[in-house]
Amino acid sequence: MPSTIIRREEEGESLATVELKNNTVIVVLGASGDLAKKKTFPALFGLYRNNFLPNNVKIVGYARTNMDHQEYLKRVRSYIKTPTQDIEKQLDEFCGFCSYVSGQYDQDESFINLRKHVEELEAGREETNRVFYMALPPSVFITVSQHLKRNCYPEKGIARIIVEKPFGKDLPSSRQLQRALAPDWNEDEIYRIDHYLGKEMVKNILILRFGNEMIGATWNKNHIDNVQISFKEPFGTEGRGGYFDEFGIIRDVMQNHLLQVLTLLTMERPISFSAEDIRDEKVRVLRAMPAIEPRNVIIGQYGKSLDGTKPGYKEDDTVPKDSRCPTFASMVAYIRNERWEGVPFILKAGKALNEQKTEIRIQYKDVTSGIFKEIPRNELVIRVQPNESVYLKMNSKLPGLSMQTVVTELDLTYRRRFSDLKIPEAYESLILDALKGDHSNFVRDDELDASWRIFTPLLHYLDDNKEIIPMEYPYGSRGPAILDDFTASFGYKFSDASGYQWPVQSVEALQKL
Repeated sequence: MPSTIIRREEEGESLATVELKNNTVIVVLGASGDLAKKKTFPALFGLYRNNFLPNNVKIVGYARTNMDHQEYLKRVRSYIKTPTQDIEKQLDEFCGFCSYVSGQYDQDESFINLRKHVEELEAGREETNRVFYMALPPSVFITVSQHLKRNCYPEKGIARIIVEKPFGKDLPSSRQLQRALAPDWNEDEIYRIDHYLGKEMVKNILILRFGNEMIGATWNKNHIDNVQISFKEPFGTEGRGGYFDEFGIIRDVMQNHLLQVLTLLTMERPISFSAEDIRDEKVRVLRAMPAIEPRNVIIGQYGKSLDGTKPGYKEDDTVPKDSRCPTFASMVAYIRNERWEGVPFILKAGKALNEQKTEIRIQYKDVTSGIFKEIPRNELVIRVQPNESVYLKMNSKLPGLSMQTVVTELDLTYRRRFSDLKIPEAYESLILDALKGDHSNFVRDDELDASWRIFTPLLHYLDDNKEIIPMEYPYGSRGPAILDDFTASFGYKFSDASGYQWPVQSVEALQKL
């Protein structure tokens, strides 16, 4: 029996904000770089394959690399996986509206050449709609945005600029970036990408919370004891340590990805699904959060694996030998409002850990004793990646003649329940939103400001106090040895008495179902 599909009304939004504009030119700046290769072009091709790009779209790559048209198309093809003949044909069509311009990032002449090329593509069009995707390092954000405004801004039609994180390194640098963008670009024209907001399970949080009375009724301090949001990667910096060392895991993952998830989990119900109503509520909850206190934080840095096969962080030739950069952090945030007062939100993120996983774990309070001596807590788990799923750990009677209890689950695993539907990549979803003019899943300027206010005092404290050294943990472990004691000190209870395991543990197991 097919799933029931409920379509939401676009209350509070005009059609103009949610429609694709035909005759759009998409300019990918940094077209020869790693981000364009791994994310931007595959996402654009994915949208094309599924008929989600505007009519008469043109895609222009721009970078400093000198190459001719054929070399550029060869690169674009190499960015796309082409396992079937059908995809090969679609890739030919996709390459048919791709072109390339080589130029510098700090010279007007280069951007004038870009404008001339775009104008040739727009010849005969009454309206010129341009979307500029800055797949660039942050060091050139400001100068490129200024040159785009001065030389490539359309005289009529729509202009949008997509900016990748990091949006600064702390509150002052973030504000400097905002001040630099503000004279040239209206807030409505700026799309700050945090790709976690495009992930299917993150987008599902609002529906789970506000579309289910049984969940919404218990979503408060009276029923929830603690919340954990975890991000784990099984690999280290792998040659990118020099770049990572400038930021560290807190700036790279926690201030943006995990905090965005936290706001969606804790915000009040918006009055509509319109972008501004959603972002208003996210900002309100951020303003209710005090700055992270250093005493509620542990940091770590990975060393060599126990078997010696994987190198430590400082063994990366691009990393300073005296680096204090954290590759792991766990911290506790609080929200001072009526709904969440006193509930600890435990954020954890790390590289070179034992598995790839991002999940949200909401642990409910203990059941009143009485007839039970000891019984595990309920937990609602939202698995963001891999193996998207939602499951509720609950207590049940073990079948048989006794009244013994067992932990089991109500399980929504996407690959089983929605086996005939494709889950879009995060970048596909976000680029489509930007083309439509939908800001719902992008970061607003005051939201960015509020998020940096929460983290900046901690970041400066760690940077300024040279005696603070991250705890070393082995490559491939769960993190620093004190991690379990740290989370337990804020109320999290891990119960393994029943030997419970979530039944689906791998992609291979799912595929056999």
